[in-house]
Amino acid sequence: MHAYRSHTCADLNATHVGDTIRLSGWVHRRRDHGGVIFIDLRDHFGITQVLCDPDSPVFSQVEKLRAEYCIRIDGTVKARDPELVNPKLPTGEIEVFIRDMEVLGAAAELPLQVFGDQEYPEETRLRYRYLDLRRDVMQRNMVLRSDVVASIRKRMWDIDFREFQTPIITASSPEGARDFLVPSRLHPGKFYALPQAPQQFKQLLMVSGFDKYFQIAPCFRDEDPRADRSPTDFYQLDMEMSFVEQQDVFDTVEPVLRGVFEEFGDGASVDQNWPQISYADAALWYGTDKPDLRNPIKMQIVSEHFAGSGFAIFANLLEQDGTQVRAIPAPGGGSRKFCDRMNKFAQEQGLPGMGYIFWRDQGEGMEAAGPLAKNIGPERTEAIREQLGLGVGDAAFFLAGKPAEFEAVAGRARVVIGDELGLTEQNRFAFAWIVDFPMYEADEDGKIDFSHNPFSMPQGGIDALDGDPLSVLGYQYDLACNGYELVSGAIRNHRPDIMFKAFELAGYGADEVRKRFGGMVNAFQYGAPPHGGCAAGIDRIVMLLADTANIREVILFPMNQRAEDLMMNAPSDPTSDQLMELGLRVIPQE
Repeated sequence: MHAYRSHTCADLNATHVGDTIRLSGWVHRRRDHGGVIFIDLRDHFGITQVLCDPDSPVFSQVEKLRAEYCIRIDGTVKARDPELVNPKLPTGEIEVFIRDMEVLGAAAELPLQVFGDQEYPEETRLRYRYLDLRRDVMQRNMVLRSDVVASIRKRMWDIDFREFQTPIITASSPEGARDFLVPSRLHPGKFYALPQAPQQFKQLLMVSGFDKYFQIAPCFRDEDPRADRSPTDFYQLDMEMSFVEQQDVFDTVEPVLRGVFEEFGDGASVDQNWPQISYADAALWYGTDKPDLRNPIKMQIVSEHFAGSGFAIFANLLEQDGTQVRAIPAPGGGSRKFCDRMNKFAQEQGLPGMGYIFWRDQGEGMEAAGPLAKNIGPERTEAIREQLGLGVGDAAFFLAGKPAEFEAVAGRARVVIGDELGLTEQNRFAFAWIVDFPMYEADEDGKIDFSHNPFSMPQGGIDALDGDPLSVLGYQYDLACNGYELVSGAIRNHRPDIMFKAFELAGYGADEVRKRFGGMVNAFQYGAPPHGGCAAGIDRIVMLLADTANIREVILFPMNQRAEDLMMNAPSDPTSDQLMELGLRVIPQE
């Protein structure tokens, strides 16, 4: 017999009754029933109930066991009495009487329990992650992640992509976040960077003639943490294709991701038609470039109904350039209590509030109610109601000003309204491509910079760069699902003349471009093909499939909110010898 087990803790059933077997695992739960000790023995595969009474030669040893002891037992498989069969377990028909036992690893007092559904502070869970990972939900999440990655790989190979590994130690590349820098010992005072993405290398692969590339790629960005973003590193399905247009990329990615969500979505519906929505429309309709289309609410511009109206706050605002009034329809939200609650929500988000109108039945017909209705009069309120397609029992909320100042709050309000009124469909994955991103943005001082990926091809080619930079759109696209950005990509700028001009508009001279991106600029002089691609976030995909809103629930050993690894004590202080070898000195913070 094997030194540790003849079967796993998920293998045994009624056909094994009478067999002598060996199991190894952890003491999941221990129960003492009047001299008979029952133990749920757990391994990665499942749970088997084992028991011991005073007739067992190792009874005294079994009495000393505590939760999470790692043990090996030899025993005889017995059938459970019919009334004691547990149909929830694959091993629920049997139990094992312990004949011999060995403690493989004793367990100290536990800082968190593996058995049960107790909630523990995240700091405790991350400090003792190896215990946290023993819990059933975490085991399932990590197996799901492994299976999703395996499925993605197979699907990519099946459509003739090949996987290539790109460097981890490289040069800095502008991807919109801070780099992690690595000091060079051989070149004192110089630094490598961990790649924010394999962007330049995958484009160089296309120049090298490899046509279809993919990689499950580690990426490193020194970012502020969020619930859906790791502060240090993450993995993405990175892919690139030659001789393609934007639609070709969509047609390639959609079957892969749709198949993954159908395979692992636990029965949730997966949208078959993925709309393409311009960035401008997404901002207008949803207040975000990653909309949750399970929520049917679409915001609309209603400025004309307030211009010159009796509601002076909005009317005066509309006299200023660049201002709008937008409405958020709220079907079923037609009560003063709900309207007041949403007004309070807006105030909590830093706005003065949200105006509202709700429509009610007074017995003699429909009436528009609320402060706004009284100020603008029945004709304007009726025109608003007709435009929004609302009726009795419905409401609408209004925000005014420059869209950039209220758009994000409007988007969050749309989400809250959809959730609270039960409008947001559950058990569904709703996808949308967001397209036509602006290439450039201006800061408060009017300085122009890239708003998205700087290596993207501008729509209209080089001629598009002769006018107002803020009007230039790029062949850039994101894929949103249920309110999260899952994919980001672009058709690349493969022509040096267009690249130099695009960077010039953002304040980068030709010498600076050659210095920072010399490898790519040089390569593009030797017959670069048109190419494009994208990257899909593995962590977020698994997060959605696992039905959790915290990305740390699907990463084996994540950092905490302060980008610390409490388990491994990172980041840590370097030794003097390490600093000396690298020619570095740490300046103490005041």
